[in-house]
Amino acid sequence: MAPLTPRLVVPIDVKKQPWEQEVPLHNRWHPDIPPVADVTQGELFRVEMVDCTGGQVRDDDSADDIKSLDFASPHYLSGPLRVVDAEGVPASPGDLLAVEICNLGPLPGDEWGYTGTFEREHGGGFLTDHFPSARKAIWYFEGIYAHSPQIPGVRFPGLTHPGIVGTAPSAELLNIWNQRERELVEAGHESLKLCQVLHQRPLASLPTSHNCLLGKV
Repeated sequence: MAPLTPRLVVPIDVKKQPWEQEVPLHNRWHPDIPPVADVTQGELFRVEMVDCTGGQVRDDDSADDIKSLDFASPHYLSGPLRVVDAEGVPASPGDLLAVEICNLGPLPGDEWGYTGTFEREHGGGFLTDHFPSARKAIWYFEGIYAHSPQIPGVRFPGLTHPGIVGTAPSAELLNIWNQRERELVEAGHESLKLCQVLHQRPLASLPTSHNCLLGKV
């Protein structure tokens, strides 16, 4: 028997901006954002997505896009998806969800990626003392291999990762997060220890008072 064809639940047009997509995208972990589709327990489905910057990084030789990247808008998320059982009953806060990622890959016509370093005065990084200026390398995929015209002579097999995958919080959990955010704003982010960031926060980056992903819808 031929393998099942996944049902496409979130399509992406790579020629359109994130806010122009047929199915709305979002960048908040919030229980009030309505689901864009239902998926059934045990179902095989396909979710397409934009890159985390929403297409701000271009396929060219210039690093100006990295230098002027808008950090307030990235991490566009596809979804939310509502998981229902065979009887159509949706999952509830506290339920355990097991999700198997069966395949990852670039969208047709978009078979490239990038690496970059931020400008010292705009994002920075651990190595800005050695590399203070924004730089970028475009990587093109050939099967499992990637090569870059900006770094000639280098070719390596790459392992694609799915980016950010998560579940929306319940209203109760969101209130706990927002209380922690308010205390952080009042005390200043310098008061938060790194161990608290690693063990308590649901975000992928260190907290700031102006660029968190919790907030209001």
